[in-house]
Amino acid sequence: MPSSVYIASPSGDTGKSTIALGVLHFLAASAARVGVFRPVARAGDDADYILELLLEHTTADLDYEQCVGVTYSDVHRDPEAALAEIVRKYHVVAQQCDAVVIVGSDYTDVVSPTELTFNARVAVNLNAPVILALSGSGRTPETIRQAADLCLGELRHARAHTVAIIANRCNPSELESVVKALQETGVSSWALPEVPLMISPTMQELLDSLNGEHYSGDPELLQREATAVLVGAMTAEHLLERLQEGAAVIAPADRSDVLLALVNAHEADGFPSLAGIIFNGGLLPHRSIAALVEGLKPKLPIITTDYGTFKTASIAAETRGRVGVGSQRKVDTALGLMEKHVHAPNLLEQLRLDMPSVMTPQMFEYQLLDRARADRKHIVLPEATDDRILRAASRLLQREVVDLTLLGEETSVRKRAAELGLDLAEARVINPATSELLEKFAAEYASVRAHKGMTEERAREMMVDVAYFGTMMVHMDIADGMVSGAVHTTAHTIRPAFEVIKTVPECSTVSSIFLMCLADKVLAYGDCAVVPMPTAEQLSDIAISSAETAAQFGIDPKVAMLSYSTGDSGSGADVDKVREATQLVRERRPDILVDGPIQYDAAVEPSVARSKAPDSPVAGQATVLVFPDLNTGNNTYKAVQRSAGAVAIGPVLQGLNKPVNDLSRGALVQDIVNTVAITAIQAQK
Repeated sequence: MPSSVYIASPSGDTGKSTIALGVLHFLAASAARVGVFRPVARAGDDADYILELLLEHTTADLDYEQCVGVTYSDVHRDPEAALAEIVRKYHVVAQQCDAVVIVGSDYTDVVSPTELTFNARVAVNLNAPVILALSGSGRTPETIRQAADLCLGELRHARAHTVAIIANRCNPSELESVVKALQETGVSSWALPEVPLMISPTMQELLDSLNGEHYSGDPELLQREATAVLVGAMTAEHLLERLQEGAAVIAPADRSDVLLALVNAHEADGFPSLAGIIFNGGLLPHRSIAALVEGLKPKLPIITTDYGTFKTASIAAETRGRVGVGSQRKVDTALGLMEKHVHAPNLLEQLRLDMPSVMTPQMFEYQLLDRARADRKHIVLPEATDDRILRAASRLLQREVVDLTLLGEETSVRKRAAELGLDLAEARVINPATSELLEKFAAEYASVRAHKGMTEERAREMMVDVAYFGTMMVHMDIADGMVSGAVHTTAHTIRPAFEVIKTVPECSTVSSIFLMCLADKVLAYGDCAVVPMPTAEQLSDIAISSAETAAQFGIDPKVAMLSYSTGDSGSGADVDKVREATQLVRERRPDILVDGPIQYDAAVEPSVARSKAPDSPVAGQATVLVFPDLNTGNNTYKAVQRSAGAVAIGPVLQGLNKPVNDLSRGALVQDIVNTVAITAIQAQK
């Protein structure tokens, strides 16, 4: 049977989705196939948003319908029959999983004082220990403990086993007191602070609640949370004095002065960045004002509603934001809260989770972030003009993975981040052209490159380039590593590192590996991105660097020097080069397990290894595969990535004195997050 955990609460609005999401991620870092199950879900056309959210983060191959037990109507009509159906459907899901997060009912359709008891009965019948989720909103530590005592009594009466209590939405200044009070129950306990963002509605959610329409502005920015709602009933100058960061402003469209003031204030330096404008009363701007606003091309979302001012304000104030599939900032905040305030190893120990012998891509990615977070490093991201970089930076900061410096014009960077609903308050933003570091960097670069005829005047011009400025931050120990390449070419990214940071002792070759996350293991492929036609000496450098990099990321290095021939079965210049490189690795690093030349199939497949290389210590179990040239390596990694569905993380540059890594210009946000985490782990060395 898989490990499972049942998340139950005695009421609604506990933030159970935050807790469930965090627990799911903890499990996904330790088990290969993690699923989710919803014993009781809403009926009707609206899908269960918590289940949809969690399905986006599961690692088991499950669809929505599989993960739903019964509806509230089923429970009310015949609780015993509903319970039997829940048990049947759960076991179908469990057979496909190593661990299951079971999320109890929400008290959304019918509030019943016996609902916790029913959840407890379900948990007992599914043989799942319970995590009790409590709301700390408006409660003192003592009243939270009293609520816990009542719930624990009810759960014990139903013979459910409670392994943990997590109080959510607590007063941030009382977290320690809440935990201390809850620990008096004898159950492992944690507390999460109230974060207003988590219940702030997006502009899209306000639009839906108001039965409105999108009038103008960037549709993508409808996903920004409105952290405050203001009614613009006063004159423009007084309204401007009261604007808040992230506010949605309600105003009738015929107030042309207010409309123009808000649109311009949103774009102007020194004023808060707004979430949007809500035109109420069914009015639209006068055609002349509309033409003027259109000419300004504002990105600020403007929506319309037919409701009057009072009803619009009332509905907006009552609209509660959800942690949904598209709420990336809320998701990152939720994960950050769980990672910061809940001790995952302790919780997993309570669940008695069996550790797997496989390594899935999701497990590897989660563990990358955990390792980077354990010893936080400072990474510089030079390409702050790219939205992907800003989104990745926000995600990394929310989850406290690294400290960050972004390079760009600070006002523009922070304004765009605010428009996207991103929190970059903890990031440092430096404009190379105006930085006080410019002269210092220019002098150092001119000194390092003096043998090439570099002057301080020319160096000063070069330091305005973000790639050079970021590299100098690493060189001068102001940052621990750099990640670039989302906008710039590979050459633009790594040339400054070649010039300034240079290679480690006893290695004259800068190369790369890709960490190839297959279905059940992670392999290292090198070199697939840097050296086109390596010599035997360079191949030995690549093999040694690849073995060391693999070890850094928890891969036991068994190095296969690849060729079209295995052992002594072939000859020719290409095979001889690989044979020579293998011998050089053995001489230089006798501690590295290496064999070659060897064909790919003999390197990774035990059955082939037994016939082609029966005496090889590497054949059939290679974890580091070194390709003879860039053409072979690059094509092979892409073929495996696309045909086998592998997750390719990289390229990870190696051989440099300090970590600098290159991104693909087509990199996704998650690719950037992974690369920054890898760079931080390299810096820990």
